[in-house]
Amino acid sequence: METKVSSQTREVIISYERPTVIIGERINPTGRKKFTEALQAGDLSIVERDARQQVEAGAVILDCNVSAQGVDDVKILPEAVKVIMNTVDAPICIDSSNPDAMEAALKVYKGKALVNSVSGETRSLERILPLVKEYGTAVIGMVQDDEGIPKDAEKRVAVAYKICEAADKMGIPREDIIIDVMAYAIGAEARSGRNVLDAMHQIRQELGVNMTMGTSNISFGMPDRALLNTTWLAMSIEAGGTALIANADQVMPSVLAADLVLGRDRFARRYIESYRKREQSAQQTK
Repeated sequence: METKVSSQTREVIISYERPTVIIGERINPTGRKKFTEALQAGDLSIVERDARQQVEAGAVILDCNVSAQGVDDVKILPEAVKVIMNTVDAPICIDSSNPDAMEAALKVYKGKALVNSVSGETRSLERILPLVKEYGTAVIGMVQDDEGIPKDAEKRVAVAYKICEAADKMGIPREDIIIDVMAYAIGAEARSGRNVLDAMHQIRQELGVNMTMGTSNISFGMPDRALLNTTWLAMSIEAGGTALIANADQVMPSVLAADLVLGRDRFARRYIESYRKREQSAQQTK
């Protein structure tokens, strides 16, 4: 199944048979005091800088989230989207929990956006899916319902079905749904990784939809997070993760290695090209 998103000049196709897509996560003020202060002041220069850096590092879609205390996201989110469109040609993942801000951004977007996100909660399905239908976007569906985020694989799969069925009723194509199976931190929930992988395998087999997740959630509170994150990333790609939300600067070598092992990199061209660039950069900094 292929999910297609686009900017005005570039189309990205997400599929298990294609190289893994990285959705650059850096344009997000969470945990970034200076970015939050800049957004509060209406300064979007960091958005422009991060957009360039993430694309140069290998991200092919950029998540755009401006939600922070003291920020008028209905005003700022569409402005941030415009900055990204004027800076890079990557499609945008419009990320907001405020439907009004999301719609304001969709009104100025040129291309087929990815929306982050809808959940299995009744209110979310009722408010977000009509926007997805009206603007012809693709959408991330989080496996969270009115009872919260499930811990077991079976309930995660059930919520994924609920989202897909609600989209089907509205005439939203199945290929425009990307499921986020949502991982708990493994330090708080020991079987989180196993349950998520089981759910991903089942969703891939039964629903066939593309899947995403934030690759760093699994390691919160644990030492040597980078090791856990890269291990988790490779395992989730094999399980069916086709569009992962991550900091491209940190994950691209692991993504390319996983794609190579899974037969998605003919003659190892992408892997070797990346290796040579890293070696060249290392030599220049000596």
